[in-house]
Amino acid sequence: MDHILVAKNVSKTYGDHKALSNISLEIPENCIYGLLGPNGAGKTTFIRIINQITYPDTGTVLFNGKPLSPEHIALIGYLPEERGLYKSMRVGDQALYLAQLKGLSRSEAKKRLKYWFDKLEIGDWWGKKIQELSKGMAQKIQFIVTILHEPKLLIFDEPFSGFDPINANIIKDEILQLKEKGTSIIFSTHRMESVEELCEYIALIHKSEKILDGKLSDIKKSYKNNIFNVGVEVSEESGSFLDTIQERYQVLTSNFDAQERQLDISVQLADNETSVILSELSQMAKINRFEETIPSANDIFIQTVNNRDNDR
Repeated sequence: MDHILVAKNVSKTYGDHKALSNISLEIPENCIYGLLGPNGAGKTTFIRIINQITYPDTGTVLFNGKPLSPEHIALIGYLPEERGLYKSMRVGDQALYLAQLKGLSRSEAKKRLKYWFDKLEIGDWWGKKIQELSKGMAQKIQFIVTILHEPKLLIFDEPFSGFDPINANIIKDEILQLKEKGTSIIFSTHRMESVEELCEYIALIHKSEKILDGKLSDIKKSYKNNIFNVGVEVSEESGSFLDTIQERYQVLTSNFDAQERQLDISVQLADNETSVILSELSQMAKINRFEETIPSANDIFIQTVNNRDNDR
């Protein structure tokens, strides 16, 4: 597998504060990679190192297999959480200025800006000042100038901040299209539902250390704990049925819907009990649902961070 970015044993200290401690990451090409962690974990420091705003004290960073250097800045687009637009400057002038800083000629910048302004239906904003726009409107402008030079690597830090659900969905779709066209994306957010929707790989940083990384689907499988949600159609006398199940298996929760005449239970099984309980239940009642509980990214985030804190 080819990697757009490889970090090897990267550390960074500010005075007495250890911001990063021997971080090693491999970010595959043409994927959306979630960079996760609580506030103050070290994510922003790592992003600043990639953008060469600051430099590691130790360790190396490779971009496309070569040591990260100033020539790579033009190949990276960065949308920070704290926006950096000049409030008193007109939208069009500012977009042109930022595009030219990324190496585009004025004519090419105008051409690409027209395409994106039309695509996102914001052509009438060209002459407005940033201070006249809402936070979400300004965020659209910053999104455009971040991707305009078609970088190989995009870094989005909380890209949906300030957006209503409709516009957040528009930007999400644009991010997915950029990935489909071959762009590699680092995605930093606290919104775990966005991680579920977008990210193929994740890394979790906590208190300056990497505590988890890998393909999200593989991580989810490794965190499974044999809990199954079961729905069975029973008579109104559900108590005796439930008692029978509880005698044999570890029932975590139960709820009887009298109107639907369905008993919903959550049960934790041993490795060899899945086929056994299915056989027993099918003889006792009609099974409407039998599905394994897969932990969410949010569950994994909380569990891993708590486990690390408890181990310290």
